[in-house]
Amino acid sequence: MRDLVKLVCTECGDENYHTTKNKKTTPERLEMKKYCPRLRKHTIHREKK
Repeated sequence: MRDLVKLVCTECGDENYHTTKNKKTTPERLEMKKYCPRLRKHTIHREKK
């Protein structure tokens, strides 16, 4: 039931993180505030389709 998803930085476009999510409970795109090593600050990371 859980799928592997990639999180992409909204500002630079890098794929920095991998995580899993339950598609039944969260059908929409996952969005988290995570650290971007290229920009050296916390940015919003969204699930890549």
